[in-house]
Amino acid sequence: MRNGMRAAAALVAAIAATTLVTACGDKAASGPDWCPTVPGHRVDCGIQSRPLVADKPELGTVAVSYAVIRRSKLDAPAAGTIAPNPGGPGVPLIAQAAQAAQLSTQLLDDHDLLLIDPRGTGLSSPLDCGASEAEYTLGTRDLQQQTVARCGEQLGARAAGYTSAATADDFDAVREQLGIPKLVLYGFSYGTYLMPIYAERHPDHVQSIVLSGAYPRDFDLLSRPNAEAVSLALQRICERRQVCDGATAVADLRTVARRLAVQPISIGAPNPLQLNESKLGTLIFEVATTGVGADPQARTLLGMLPAALHASAQGDDTALRQFAERAAAEPTAENIDLYIAVACNDYPTLWSREAGLPERERQYRHGLAAAGPDGVGAFSAEGFGAAQRDGGDACIRWPNITRPQPVPARDTLPNVPVLVVSGDLDAITPDANGQRVAAGFPQATFLSVPNTGHVPDLEPSGCVTDIVARFIRSGSTGPTSCIESIPPIAVTAVPR
Repeated sequence: MRNGMRAAAALVAAIAATTLVTACGDKAASGPDWCPTVPGHRVDCGIQSRPLVADKPELGTVAVSYAVIRRSKLDAPAAGTIAPNPGGPGVPLIAQAAQAAQLSTQLLDDHDLLLIDPRGTGLSSPLDCGASEAEYTLGTRDLQQQTVARCGEQLGARAAGYTSAATADDFDAVREQLGIPKLVLYGFSYGTYLMPIYAERHPDHVQSIVLSGAYPRDFDLLSRPNAEAVSLALQRICERRQVCDGATAVADLRTVARRLAVQPISIGAPNPLQLNESKLGTLIFEVATTGVGADPQARTLLGMLPAALHASAQGDDTALRQFAERAAAEPTAENIDLYIAVACNDYPTLWSREAGLPERERQYRHGLAAAGPDGVGAFSAEGFGAAQRDGGDACIRWPNITRPQPVPARDTLPNVPVLVVSGDLDAITPDANGQRVAAGFPQATFLSVPNTGHVPDLEPSGCVTDIVARFIRSGSTGPTSCIESIPPIAVTAVPR
């Protein structure tokens, strides 16, 4: 959800809003100058004009850009077409063509790879409603809510065009334009929310589905699985490295969170913020568990945490400051404007969208009370609610424009092979949520990968990508015992 790199998309304004299909890349000589080059493969690029809001032509159109990385064996029909989505919402994909091809290298001999920048990001009419990524991520909750309100006011009726359903329909329009009968849907993080919506709306065009770091549509509105996953991650890394005590780490987290709720710490340059309970929650569950396992020997944020929390609980905030400074400097990938619009349009809330702001706030407080005096995980319900950039009360000032996506019945989803993969150190999309997603499909396999975070495909041994490749080829994971050899991450020892 939060990893990758930001792509520039200024060229999209100069592209005509009509359907254009050209060939470019390593095996072609011409095409749009934004079309990526992938050595050893022909790349076909195009743009399709799509209505911003269906049945409301007066609101204009969006230009949806795509690139097809063709299989090596062009003398035979494609065994399938893989359509990935890297998450966000708001993460572009075409600019990451080389990384996408590398992740799918085992399949690119006989499979095509369809890269689509979702509407509102990258090369697909990038959305700009004046939001600032740094301010939104590191600012106070009130500033975040003001940003959401300004974005909604600026967009007006056009805000209704930025939904997962509209994006899914864009993907299917591109599929139809290219004459592809079925897609292999491969979602990461938010992509695991988007791709099931595609599958529900276009079930006849799905070959199989892989969901890595799964995000259920009927997620717990208090995000209790996420808060509990923070504690589980601390317990697991301590148990596996034997350099700290998991129960102590969780107790230290509770102590530090409670203190920061009343006595925030000021974190200075280069990314100043007030480290209160909520920001601690943001930096731990949204940042510290991302990319864990990509380099097991690296000094990760999650591995630093038990020692930093223990020292802070004893009154020494030096290591906690270092943790916060480093976490605040981590790059993000999404177009924050689109992130806000999709999250606030799509995700269910603790308040009624029909209510005015005072009543929404009352309903939200009432919803938090359901957590009871012990809160959620090691956090208070209010503190962890405000830790979520796309949840809690982040969208409480968003206009009442759309309705949340309903949860589909199992019999409305295609009866195709589905693989749901989760990292057991991931607090953004924890195991509990992955199991919930898998249970919603008629034919699904759930795989928890130890010692990895958000998302497990990044682990370097190739174990997970091998399993995914076998699944895409055969509809079965084959042997999965290689996950047992994925080593535990490095953890800073806690002085005894």
